[in-house]
Amino acid sequence: MALGHTLFRVAVGGTFFAHGAQKLFGWFGGHGLEATAGAFDSMGLKPGKRTALAAGASEAGGGALLALGLFTPAASAALIGVMSQAVRTVHLDKGFFVTEGGYEYNLILGASAFLLADAGPGPLSLDEKLGIRLSGPAVALAALGAGLAGPKLLEKLAPAEEPEIAPAATAQDVPVEEPATV
Repeated sequence: MALGHTLFRVAVGGTFFAHGAQKLFGWFGGHGLEATAGAFDSMGLKPGKRTALAAGASEAGGGALLALGLFTPAASAALIGVMSQAVRTVHLDKGFFVTEGGYEYNLILGASAFLLADAGPGPLSLDEKLGIRLSGPAVALAALGAGLAGPKLLEKLAPAEEPEIAPAATAQDVPVEEPATV
């Protein structure tokens, strides 16, 4: 059981890490942060750069932690959060099946993160080696709640848009008033 548990955790965490690294760094055939930011902007996920950075960091960071079995409930919450946001903002209106752009893949990954928060990372994990034993239904429900609330909280705390910076005025742009003659 320990080997299967570990393989499952590493596969799920590694998948998330790779997906986040595509967004952030352009690794594994990804397009990197700037291109992902543009794609997010075009999908209405504004501001695109901040949203892409949050999604990529949640996936890469949460995935790495999950693969290592380190701070598993927090990693699960981050991953549940990014998957719930992806379902809400991109995939829900396309139906269930991934072949139509639906949410089935996101649902399976989010459910996997929930399962690992419930079952724990297993005996072959850094949490186990460090004596961090947080798992069970209450921990899984807390990770689910944090994951569902996290994206909404970030939206409320952050400004809606990145401000546009106007070009600085030059002497040619400032109208000069002529002195009045009497």
